[in-house]
Amino acid sequence: MRAPQDCKTMAELRLAIDALDQNLIDLLAQRAAYIDRAAVLKTGDGLPARIGSRVEEVVTNVRRCAGGRGLDPDLAEELWRKLIDWSISREEKILGPSVPAD
Repeated sequence: MRAPQDCKTMAELRLAIDALDQNLIDLLAQRAAYIDRAAVLKTGDGLPARIGSRVEEVVTNVRRCAGGRGLDPDLAEELWRKLIDWSISREEKILGPSVPAD
């Protein structure tokens, strides 16, 4: 894949963006599989879908990572909070509604 500065036309740029979008979808699908596994493991461990301290740990990590890569940490946090909420909803289909552990 070409670096953004190496794209000479909008068509080249769009192809690169489309390829990145496909990669992001692949990664999100992979993440969803881990979420499904987490729900199974949480069932065995008696854990709820939402664990507040883990949510905040993930958000902190994402903000730090985003900032280190030149991405707006506020944007990353907003996107990840939506992703986390979606993930928790997915887990709750297996575990039932969360009663916060902390």
